[in-house]
Amino acid sequence: MRVTSADYRAALAAAIKEYEALGEQRRDIDKRLAQLAHTIGTLSKLLGLTPTVPMGLTDAIRLVMRGGGVPMTPVEVRDRLHAIGFDVSKYSNDLAAVHTILKRLNHSGELRFVPRAPGRHQYTWNRPTTPVALGPDIVQFMRDNAHERAAMRATDASGADDEKRPTPPRRRRRATR
Repeated sequence: MRVTSADYRAALAAAIKEYEALGEQRRDIDKRLAQLAHTIGTLSKLLGLTPTVPMGLTDAIRLVMRGGGVPMTPVEVRDRLHAIGFDVSKYSNDLAAVHTILKRLNHSGELRFVPRAPGRHQYTWNRPTTPVALGPDIVQFMRDNAHERAAMRATDASGADDEKRPTPPRRRRRATR
């Protein structure tokens, strides 16, 4: 039995499809974990309990940003830290500490800076659009394969409804920087 190039392409397409599905599941799980951590923190605060595993400011900000779902200003991040019961009283200037951590997380690529009006700049959790593990040649294959899938759907086995066939998506070119 001989393995053909088409077999390799089919295996690659299946692996990419599973990879994308698992990435989506991971994002959903991360979002739910962040929501539960907020709930646990709030309920613990209401009950007067202290956490058994202390969390640092950086991890608390990561938790707030992951679960936020929307861009937030440093003031909003600080307020959410208070809401989940994180004790920022040990910092002489809690807002300055939050600013510093947000800038570090932005510099490391975990957060993305969203410019707004002066004093209203925001940060959002950086969800990469392209997985880092995939090289440019595989990403190109994924794009080409998406066009092939659209073309296959357009030419259904019955051949009926010719006027209702979807047009394949147009290729978008990336701007060079």
